[in-house]
Amino acid sequence: MSADLDTLFREHSVELRRFAYRELRDSDRAADLVQDTFLRYASQPTGSAAIAQPRFFLWRILRNLLIDLRRLERRRGAHLALEEFADYLADPTPTIDRQLESRQQLARLRTALADLPENCRRALLLNRLDGLSHAEIAAQLSVSTSMVTKYIIQALRHCARRLQQPR
Repeated sequence: MSADLDTLFREHSVELRRFAYRELRDSDRAADLVQDTFLRYASQPTGSAAIAQPRFFLWRILRNLLIDLRRLERRRGAHLALEEFADYLADPTPTIDRQLESRQQLARLRTALADLPENCRRALLLNRLDGLSHAEIAAQLSVSTSMVTKYIIQALRHCARRLQQPR
């Protein structure tokens, strides 16, 4: 499936990114949304062999992600005042159980990150923690932007699998 995914990415990522950019007017968010599109495509339980029209399916995933994003932004805008007020009322200290669960999850995440190849780990951290674009990461790692996307997808899959493993 990775060869199919690589081919699909090369064939369709540019057009998907252009569309996402036209909708969002933010190249970094557009690139992230396209990356999420391919990640969702790759994680389909049926596998890519069962998808008759992969291009159409990718476009459908991207449109759905855009719809979800707009809904989320509208909800945040409508409830912003209520959320700010709730911050004054709620106790921000997590419960002991939640603290323990968070520590265990953080330990699993650190282990998962440590198990990744160096470039995968660096690409993920530079993107998610430092907010660098794929082009900036590619320049730092001396690889292509498509390779950065592959690194990030590989890292996200690995971390998701490790975090879902039983404790």
